[in-house]
Amino acid sequence: MSISLHGSGRSRSFRALWALEELRLDFTYVPIDFRAGDARSPAYLKLNPGSKVPTLVDDGRALTESGAILAWLGDRYGDGALVPRAGTWARACYDRWSYFAVTELEQPLWSIGKHRFALPRDWRVPAMLETAPKEFARATALLSEGLGEQPWILGETFTFADVLLIHTLEWAKRFEVPAAEANLDAYRLRGLARPGYQRALARLG
Repeated sequence: MSISLHGSGRSRSFRALWALEELRLDFTYVPIDFRAGDARSPAYLKLNPGSKVPTLVDDGRALTESGAILAWLGDRYGDGALVPRAGTWARACYDRWSYFAVTELEQPLWSIGKHRFALPRDWRVPAMLETAPKEFARATALLSEGLGEQPWILGETFTFADVLLIHTLEWAKRFEVPAAEANLDAYRLRGLARPGYQRALARLG
């Protein structure tokens, strides 16, 4: 088994880094410096033609998209613990919240990022900075209701759906649009306290 993860800081690639640490797998972390042009190098573009992160390389096969990487790692190496087995109701619920994280919860945050700094200045739409936080608030209300008083989104068991959701909630806090719901802040802090999260953070130096 040979695994490497190409990533950058606490971007979406941190989700894969955290997942790898939860599984306690042996892997190599390869930092990608966007300013230095690492993501545009011919070698990296062969792995990820989109020149983004994360990229997981597992025995010579490259996989992109954080949600897909977490599902692969859990299915391949987690023995049903961190990603429920296919064909179970728990897996259906896992998929529901994973897709919610990357389509509903994350989307307004990325809109903020694009219109604050990522897009060229003449492409930015200032009104998006007013609209996106409202979209995010609608998404957090749904997540808060779904979580309720449970410790994790599927109940008593931590899964990689929690990685996707908690990473996104932490992203929101860094963007200064944190979730207003108290149960979501407590949920976020539970995730950040996990040893796997702390080991992933330590990898970044």
